[in-house]
Amino acid sequence: MSRKNEKTKKMSTMTNSAALSFDTSLGPIRLQADGRGLTRIVLPGAQVSGQCTALPAGPVHSLLAEAARQIREYLAGKRTDFSLPLAPFGTHFQLRVWEIIREIPWGRTMTYGAIALQLGDRAKARAVGGAAHANPLPLVIPCHRVIGSDGSLTGFAYGLAMKEQLLKLERDDSNLLR
Repeated sequence: MSRKNEKTKKMSTMTNSAALSFDTSLGPIRLQADGRGLTRIVLPGAQVSGQCTALPAGPVHSLLAEAARQIREYLAGKRTDFSLPLAPFGTHFQLRVWEIIREIPWGRTMTYGAIALQLGDRAKARAVGGAAHANPLPLVIPCHRVIGSDGSLTGFAYGLAMKEQLLKLERDDSNLLR
């Protein structure tokens, strides 16, 4: 396939996307999806370019509504994991890192180094941090659960205060439905 055809294919995929913004206890959250699945979650405080597109009828709209429902349940302490079709865009390395991060259970943390070890090279801890920072689906791919080797909160695309708030939510599972 020529570069021109590849570019056209990417652009047509992007035009089949839809977005939804909704209010939560954290503030407004924006979701984006295409025909394959959820492509992006933007938490409060992020700078987002572009406007929300009109919501089409059909599968993408229902996916966005379901994702919003599951995120609200998570933030209320009534959901510990997500069951949504995901379609993040990233490099092969990023996708591998995000798969590992997605497996970190509710209320647990993992270090950047431990993830790098799972990838076969402890020296890639900084690259793991870069991949976590580029995560387009925070909450669902819970990069807030990734911490420094000394247990400290380090790097989070939405700020350390947000990271701390999300970890606190998961520590306080007294209202969690079991």
